[in-house]
Amino acid sequence: MRVFPRGTRLGAYALTAALLAGCAGNDTVPDELAEAELYQQAMTALEAQNYTNAVSRLEALDARYPFGEHAEQAQLELIYAYYQTDNWESARAAASRFIRLQPDHPQVDYAYYMRGLAAYQAGRFSLEGLKLIDISKRDLGATRDSYKDFRELIERFPDSEYAPDAHQRLVYLRNVLARHELQVADFYLRKGAYLAAVKRGRWVISHYPEAPANQDALAVMVEGYLGLGMDDRAREVLATLIENAPDNERLDGRAFEPRYVDAEPLTL
Repeated sequence: MRVFPRGTRLGAYALTAALLAGCAGNDTVPDELAEAELYQQAMTALEAQNYTNAVSRLEALDARYPFGEHAEQAQLELIYAYYQTDNWESARAAASRFIRLQPDHPQVDYAYYMRGLAAYQAGRFSLEGLKLIDISKRDLGATRDSYKDFRELIERFPDSEYAPDAHQRLVYLRNVLARHELQVADFYLRKGAYLAAVKRGRWVISHYPEAPANQDALAVMVEGYLGLGMDDRAREVLATLIENAPDNERLDGRAFEPRYVDAEPLTL
């Protein structure tokens, strides 16, 4: 996906073939380059998709001319260049820096979006699409960061051009995080930590109320209460489960089949 800050106008630079060739093959940044020439070379590298070269020039531009004419735009371009080199950590750091230094910039929503997108990519795994690996079973630190970043973007800039894509990704991330919490709850049930399992189920319902995993969170709570010997509370939650998800795999009509707790099926 090509994501450029709105201020970028790569096609506006009428550069010679010699400059294109030289920029594509040499990552060394001469000390004597003026700001405008350095910025122009960085834009040429981006246009040629030579992102490593672009990073070196944008970093040099940022270091040598931090208050120059192109400083703010170069910082935005650097976020994108880091992203294209799969340097997610640097992309997030550059975006956070821009947000901190330029909170009122007209393109600050782009920085929020790219910060979330970098974390989103860092949290994904190549085999996920093949269903061989369930991302919800992984360490989801980057996924949580992305969820937080996209939520902040949508809350702060609901009319941003990046908000619709952020919202779609947020739904996906919400479902992943909810499934992860249920993986933990399942572990607690297997270990007999029934109160911890109930709390995890309640957490999913409270923090991800629209996630499909909610029905399984209710099932976790039913079994957790059974394990605690709190049959009345288990029946209350079971009634909610039957009302909202009568086809849940843990139900047999109006009876609930415990998976780990040594107890008879609970029936309403």
